Amino acid sequence: MRSGNLFRAAVAFVAVAALAWYYFRDPAVAPAPRCLLQAITGYDCPGCGTQRALHALLHARVGEAWAFNPAVFFAVPLAALYLLADRLPRRMQRVLYAPAFILAVAAAILAWWIGRNL
Repeated sequence: MRSGNLFRAAVAFVAVAALAWYYFRDPAVAPAPRCLLQAITGYDCPGCGTQRALHALLHARVGEAWAFNPAVFFAVPLAALYLLADRLPRRMQRVLYAPAFILAVAAAILAWWIGRNL
């Protein structure tokens, strides 16, 4: 097995295991570690609420997931695109790795971070 395929298989295994974990473990009942940034500053980071949102989404409670962290609806598909990037057409790969696209994603994360704390 090529090292790239082995890495991809390991990432897929970890992703499936994490999804199973979030499906069966309700973060609202059995709290996960608290966000360090929120504990120190009192402000939500861009990822705050993601664990509860994933749990709700895996149980088809879309509205509840949106209320916990709407960014999950954008971050999960984007992460999947990057994980599968080498299987996408070259044109799509060029877009995903273009500095302007990466800066736009970073700007969106920063805007979300600021906006959710206003």
